Amino acid sequence: MERIVNIGIIGCGGIANGKHMPSLAKIPNVRMVAFCDIIEEKAVKAAEKFGVEGAKVYTDYKELLKDENIEVVHVLTPNKEHSFITIDALYAGKHVMCEKPMAKTAAEARKMVEAAKATGKKLTIGYQNRQKAETVYAKKYVESGAMGEIYYANSYALRRRGTPNWGVFLNEEEQGGGPVIDIATHSLDMTLYLMNNYEPEVVIGKTHKKIEHPEAGNIWGDNGVSDNTLEEAACAFIRMKNGATIMLETSWALNIDTAPDAGSCRLCGTKAGLSILGSELKINKVELDRPVNTKVDTSAGGVAFYSGSKASAADVEAANWIKCIIDDTDPVVKPEQALVVSEILEAIYESSKTGKAVYFD
Repeated sequence: MERIVNIGIIGCGGIANGKHMPSLAKIPNVRMVAFCDIIEEKAVKAAEKFGVEGAKVYTDYKELLKDENIEVVHVLTPNKEHSFITIDALYAGKHVMCEKPMAKTAAEARKMVEAAKATGKKLTIGYQNRQKAETVYAKKYVESGAMGEIYYANSYALRRRGTPNWGVFLNEEEQGGGPVIDIATHSLDMTLYLMNNYEPEVVIGKTHKKIEHPEAGNIWGDNGVSDNTLEEAACAFIRMKNGATIMLETSWALNIDTAPDAGSCRLCGTKAGLSILGSELKINKVELDRPVNTKVDTSAGGVAFYSGSKASAADVEAANWIKCIIDDTDPVVKPEQALVVSEILEAIYESSKTGKAVYFD
């Protein structure tokens, strides 16, 4: 029999119900045995839908962490709570999957890395776009050497009118910011991962709050969008220590015709280039003195056990996470890598606030 992995869920809101719990439920040797939310009704509903018989319900995460039968904890709370819950869980002897972004601040993210090292427990962050079929192929293509040196990149997370207006998305105290920390975090993580470059040198960023009626045409309606004080859009220039550059663009609301959402980027190398715009992967190069563009077909068949099947990124993320627990290997998303993402995002906000470039040691 496969080893059973008992999981505790902390935070039973939208991301738990929309991503983590449905994906974990598809893994045969996973048992969700405990659920915690400050709103007890949410934890009760989650336990009824996804929990094993007799699953426990908590409103205090510290009580959940006392359960020695729980091996893994998923931290699925607002950004403000990521760091201290994760750190407490690690010191309670649990492996932790924390939803993105790693933390509200880079200092908090750094403490999470330190806690993982001190306890020897595994820590990963929910950047599932690394694990979608297009990114998996692109990573293999880059590692084959076919791109040559990657020296220029674009990181996109753009919405024409898509400001989230539920939960605490519009609460700066809870979340830490707008589209920079919400969706650009996905695309920047993907870009750095494909470049295999985690050494930023300088960041220049600018956030914008300009649209007079951002609620007009918003795909989720108003519900606070018109009174939102967070940035609607931002751009940044990132230079890495090896000279490579990244141009980052992100928005919840922007007058733009085409808007590649989170999980989109372009990479330019000395031998070839590639782009991932949503679910479309293209490779470009010059062959026989002619520009050639190739669209890669990642829509493999639906046979679940076939390695080429196109499972959702969330399902692949969950399966790989549990596999690394059982096999005692590194997670796909290492905490040290996620920390660099948080450091760059924070630098964008700082640069916009001060009007100055932010340099890294």
